[in-house]
Amino acid sequence: MADFEAEPAAAAEIFGDRIDQARRFTRALADEGEERGLIGPLEPPRLWTRHVLNSAVAAPLFSGRAADVGSGAGLPGLVLAIARPDVEWILIEPMERRVTWLNEQVAALGLANVEVLRARAEEWKRGPILDAATARAVSALRTLVPLTAPLVRDGGELILLKGAGAANEIEAAAKPLRKFGITDARVEIVGEGLLAEPTRVVRGTVRR
Repeated sequence: MADFEAEPAAAAEIFGDRIDQARRFTRALADEGEERGLIGPLEPPRLWTRHVLNSAVAAPLFSGRAADVGSGAGLPGLVLAIARPDVEWILIEPMERRVTWLNEQVAALGLANVEVLRARAEEWKRGPILDAATARAVSALRTLVPLTAPLVRDGGELILLKGAGAANEIEAAAKPLRKFGITDARVEIVGEGLLAEPTRVVRGTVRR
């Protein structure tokens, strides 16, 4: 296994009294993630900064009930569930081995606020009931909007973690944003002053 990144000073500030669970999850991902096909071989030396804290700094944006579409290794869903025990999380993931991992971590960390749903987002049958939907590194915004918007109630939000090209993605997704009633789509920066590379989030309100 590649060297595991030392815990950055900002981690305790970001997670507060949930830091022990964050440490356990990050350690488990470092120990098992590559072998189980959850992360690539280059990730352990930057697991905290690039993945865990990058996800966690978005936690204050959520409330109520939220879904993480394409949860994979639990980035951002499990990280957000650790950071925000007051939010009800549904982690949507189609691949069995990833679902197994997610369920194992929910049990190991004692996360009572998480449901793991083995499905594709397109198979969601519960209607637009959620306060928010998120995703990270799943696909381009124009593809992601049709997958996430149908899950969210009128007045709820898409809160999507994106990279440096986030503003360009909004431009390229103009048509699906209109079609699915997403208003006020914009890029917000979270984690400034805490992370060397803050997180870019595309936010927009769903209007039906």
